[in-house]
Amino acid sequence: MVPTFLAGNNWKTFAGPIFIIMILAMMVLPLPPFILDILFTFNISLAIIVLLVSLYTKDPLEFAAFPTVLLVTTLLRLSLNVASTRIVLLEGHTGPDSAGKVIEAFGHFLVGGNYAVGLVVFIILVLINFVVITKGAGRIAEVSARFTLDAMPGKQMAIDADLNAGLIGEDDARKRREIITKEADFYGSMDGASKFVRGDAIAGILIMLITIVGGLIVGVFQHDLDLGNAAKNYTLLTIGDGLVGQIPALVISTAAGLVVSRVSTDQDIGQQIIGQLFNRPQVLILTAGIIGMMGLIPGMPNFVFLLLAAVLGTTAYFMIKQAPVTEAESSTPPAPVKESQDASWEDVTPVDTLGLEVGYRLIPLVDKAQQGDLLKRINGIRRKFAQDIGFLPPVVHIRDNLELRPNAYRIMLKGSVIGQGESYNGMYLAIDPGRVTAKLPGTETTDPAFGLPAVWIESTLREQAQNNGYTVVDASTVVTTHINHLINNYASELLGRQELQKLFDHLSAQSPKLIEDLVPKLLPLSAVQKVLHNLLEESVHIRDMRSIIDVLTEHATRTQDTMELTEIVRVTLGRAIVEQFFPADMELQVMSLHHELENILVQAVGSGVAAGGGIEPGLADTLLKEANVAAQRQEQLGLPAVLLVPGAIRILLSRFLRRALPQLRVLSHAEIPDSRKIKITSVIGGNK
Repeated sequence: MVPTFLAGNNWKTFAGPIFIIMILAMMVLPLPPFILDILFTFNISLAIIVLLVSLYTKDPLEFAAFPTVLLVTTLLRLSLNVASTRIVLLEGHTGPDSAGKVIEAFGHFLVGGNYAVGLVVFIILVLINFVVITKGAGRIAEVSARFTLDAMPGKQMAIDADLNAGLIGEDDARKRREIITKEADFYGSMDGASKFVRGDAIAGILIMLITIVGGLIVGVFQHDLDLGNAAKNYTLLTIGDGLVGQIPALVISTAAGLVVSRVSTDQDIGQQIIGQLFNRPQVLILTAGIIGMMGLIPGMPNFVFLLLAAVLGTTAYFMIKQAPVTEAESSTPPAPVKESQDASWEDVTPVDTLGLEVGYRLIPLVDKAQQGDLLKRINGIRRKFAQDIGFLPPVVHIRDNLELRPNAYRIMLKGSVIGQGESYNGMYLAIDPGRVTAKLPGTETTDPAFGLPAVWIESTLREQAQNNGYTVVDASTVVTTHINHLINNYASELLGRQELQKLFDHLSAQSPKLIEDLVPKLLPLSAVQKVLHNLLEESVHIRDMRSIIDVLTEHATRTQDTMELTEIVRVTLGRAIVEQFFPADMELQVMSLHHELENILVQAVGSGVAAGGGIEPGLADTLLKEANVAAQRQEQLGLPAVLLVPGAIRILLSRFLRRALPQLRVLSHAEIPDSRKIKITSVIGGNK
């Protein structure tokens, strides 16, 4: 009957602690030679398992437990060294098999029973492990840890960009962030774990010297052996003990080097080496020729050189013979010439609301037959726009334009160009977010969406760019991010009569009376559309259409003025508007106007002087300059540029400041929920 705590996979919970306790117990408890043989064999087997797992690992995170395994195996070797040293000193005078058959085999068969040869072999193995493999692996782990940490902000920004563009969901973004964090933890742990192996190599040398000296003292003074026999017995046993520990240590160190030095691909190390080292027959032919010529030199081992040259040449011959032959492109018959027809109304084509024109080199991005994913990404953008803003934007019509430069594209809104740029298929855009540690070779440019400095780089430099702090995106992401940025900026122009009607039809399916009571009984469809346009122009989403329609239905009997109705709706949506800039648990740190300036503007609006949006030129210039300085100060503090003013002048200031300071948002006191705390960070107009 299996105990309950060992049922299922529960035994794995206890296996680790029990194994560690047993390793520590070996340092204290005496072990018979037979048990030592089993443990030494287990140690060698464990080292081989670790090496093979490292060889078949395609990504370092698949073996994330490796730093801990490195510590455990090092501790196991040291415990075995302590246990074997104890039995060598206690029983070494009885013969070469006193410490077990494994130590005897390593001391006799591997070095021929010659302790001088064994000593040299042991020292060479330790030097290889300590000076070459462990030192190199430790350096790679140290540099990888530093670069991984430096690249984390850029990778996080790339994830946020994909999330904002609708290319991935929240779950995928969360998984990617976890992978980035695990990478940093892994390489940091490997940097520290490599020190265990180096310490193990030093401890191996010291343990060997101490055991030899201690064995000579015990053999000569306690067991009355002559110096020659004591030296032979104890030195051979010590060398065998050292070799049986250092060979697994060398294997583990090799596995550590393989794990930290590999580049993550979808292939294991064996596939990478064979696929990249022996995939060019030209290289094999040249190598065969050079080796063959060396084999013809008198005095050289001609047979060996000529045999290897023949093998390489034969391999290259079969590789060339099996290479796929490229078929000639079939000639396509010329398209039949259409007869000229009279002009008709069919020649008048409507202008697309949203359009994307691309140069001929960007056609593969939109061609599914060539694995182009731009269409899928644009659909993801439209889906995310609908979720964030509250209505489904028009379809983006894509066509090629031979008048554009080969790598150019332009984004059209109702036939007019609202954005353009260049994107290079097969390359990556490395964007400098302001924390770049080193420059990269490539074509310098600017990010078309946000105007940040950037450089187009080859795909081979992608990893290096991320390590240097760049945000790296591919050609499709450049275009989709630009589209996403523009459709959010032009959301008000995308809400046409057709889109609004479809939105109402969608709402009517759930609440038929909701729309009937408003349109057209109280307000025409054009008036509702104008109110929604006003909201979207100031980046206020319209997801809560139920509340918007309820407010319009309530107040439409009193006023038909769309600007006044817009302000009333903004007050109702105040909580959602504020949360766009300040989360629910965050204090509202905003800018404000000096009370004298407020009074001047309120009087101007009340008297009708500023009814058309005009402000006295001198006052307007001062207001604009001080608002710009205050907005920059807010951004430096990492806060949104929000100006809080009385409701009577909100429309006036919003219209006036919007063109010069598009990042500035103007809110009224009535839009702030009573539960939110307000802190004034700067006062505009206080110098006047």
